[in-house]
Parts: sequence; C-alpha cells; structure tokens
Amino acid sequence: MELDIVREVNTKDRILILSDIDFIINSLKLYFQNYDIVDLRDPDEALKLLKEEKFDLMILDYIIDSVHIENIIPEIRSFDKNIYILLITEPKDLVSPLETIKKLDVQSYYERSESFDQLILLVESALRSVHQMKTIQEINEKLTQTNTLLEQSYLDSIEILKNTVEVKDFYTKGHSSRVAEYSKLIGEKLNLTPDEKQTLQIGSLFHDIGKIGIPDSILLKDGPLTMDEYEKIKEHPVIGTHILSNASIFSNILPIVRHHHEYFDGSGYPDKLVGESIPLLARIVAVADAFDAMTSKRSYRDASTFDEAKEEIRRCSGSQFDPAIAKVFLNILNNDAEKIMQIHKNY
Repeated sequence: MELDIVREVNTKDRILILSDIDFIINSLKLYFQNYDIVDLRDPDEALKLLKEEKFDLMILDYIIDSVHIENIIPEIRSFDKNIYILLITEPKDLVSPLETIKKLDVQSYYERSESFDQLILLVESALRSVHQMKTIQEINEKLTQTNTLLEQSYLDSIEILKNTVEVKDFYTKGHSSRVAEYSKLIGEKLNLTPDEKQTLQIGSLFHDIGKIGIPDSILLKDGPLTMDEYEKIKEHPVIGTHILSNASIFSNILPIVRHHHEYFDGSGYPDKLVGESIPLLARIVAVADAFDAMTSKRSYRDASTFDEAKEEIRRCSGSQFDPAIAKVFLNILNNDAEKIMQIHKNY
C-alpha cells in the first residue's frame, strides 16, 4: 500500500498508540503525520499519560500484553469514557466479538492481516466519528439556536458509523442505504407519521452497525458459514444495541437495531419475539433487509433476480415476515418496480 499521502487534518487531534510493532507505529505516524501522535510500548506508561493528558483516539495493540490490556481498559474508562479505543488483535485472540465490544468497552477493533488499508480506513473513520461527537457535545453545551446543526451532526455521525461497517465488508457496500430506501417506500405506503419515518430511515441505516464486532475471518469468509460462525454472526444485533445504548440520541432506533432479525413466527433472533410483539419498524426493516440481501452479489454466490426474491418473500410471508408488510412490499415490487431498480442502481 502507498503511504505517501499526508492527510489534511485538524492538528489539535491527538492519537496515542500503544504497540511494540514498529511497522504499525511508523506507518500510522507517516500516514497521519499532521496529527499529534504519541507512541508507547508500556501499558503502565500509557495509563499514566492518559491520566495527565487528553487524547482523542487510542490505538491499542492487544498482543503487547493481553492480560494487562484487559485490566487497563476498565481503568481508562474509569476516568475517560469518551476516548475512542481501536483495538488491534490477532485473528482468534478474542473468544467472542461481543466480549470485545461489551466487556472490554472499545468502539472498534481490527484483526491484523496483510491488508493494512483496512486499518487506515478504520482509523480515519474513528477520527471522523470523534470530530462529529465533539460537535454534538459543543452544541449541547451551548444550548442556543442549534437545532439544525445538531440534526446535521447527528446524521453525519450515522453516516460515519454506517461507513465503518462497509469498510469491514466490501460486499455490503451500499447495503444499509438501499435498505433505508426500500424501508422508506414501505413506510410511505403504511402512512407512518413523520417521526416514525425519520426513525425508520435512521434505524435502517444503522441496522447492521453491530457487524463492527464480528471477526473479519467470519464477515469476509469466501464461502458459506459453519454453524458456529453463523452463531457469531447472530450476535450483531445485540452488539449494535450495546454500541448505541449509551447515547440517548439513538434510543428510538434501538428496537430496529436489536429486532430486525426476529421472525414473525418466533423463530428469529436474538429474543424470539412473535408477531406484533416485534416492533413495527423492525418488521419493516426485516423485509427490506432480506430483499437486498437476496438481490446483492456475494463472493460465494450470485445475486437472486427480483422475481426470485419476490417469490421468496411470498413464500416466507407469515413465517419470517409480517404478512401485511410483505404484501405491501410485494405490491411495490409489482407496481413501482422502476423505483426499486433505481435504488438498486444508485447504491
């Protein structure tokens, strides 16, 4: 990878790298040389520095001292809950991605691989997220005429986090945007209120955010998943809910994030909800999500045709999908096919 591009950045942002891998340190310092970067190899020194100085992002190498790392992260969180922590791991270092996100309390992680590009993109995404969260905090503190700016910052943060998932999985690029557009068409036919439509749009964009916590070896696998791997994938709604649950601005979309894989007959996950006990907006996203998954190409299979996807939705109406919502979407596919085709083309 070429590392001769210097990023245009805000020089006030500070990054702390805790690693003993020279290639990682030197590459990041070269690529982000306009940032204020400090690199350390000793976890105790890093902890001491974090207590004395303010950093925006910490890039933390798990293998430097794994036992110590599991202790140092809770200590960091005891006095700094806002610093963005990006954990670098070896494949299979961690027992579960849910443990990574929830128990270690980090925002994201990178499994070491030959592709250094992905680490660069994850760091860039983390820094953009930090910038947006700073903007939101400043707006909240001022509490003056900032409603428009707050909403835009909120939407920008959503776009950044959505892009973080797409960085991890090339084949899902555009997936969340298409699901949002399909869901919007369904919401219009169901005469949702303006607030419900907005929640549906944002929740659709965020529905797969929990895939940040799924190991790359599973998410990027070039072939069908094993049963154990599928069980890991099924953790992403819970991971996503945990990631967003600490920010009150995301509270209204949590039901979508958590329940978009529930089945109408109760055989879905994570909570095996049945029928109308599944939140309405999650039931809408479930149909839109399944349609896009079927009509998108993957590394191990070709995309289904629209007719094949329609038949599958019809077949699973009442079992996987709310029959009323499935009927609405099938009507859209039959009568407004040009809108569906345009969405598929645009993203």
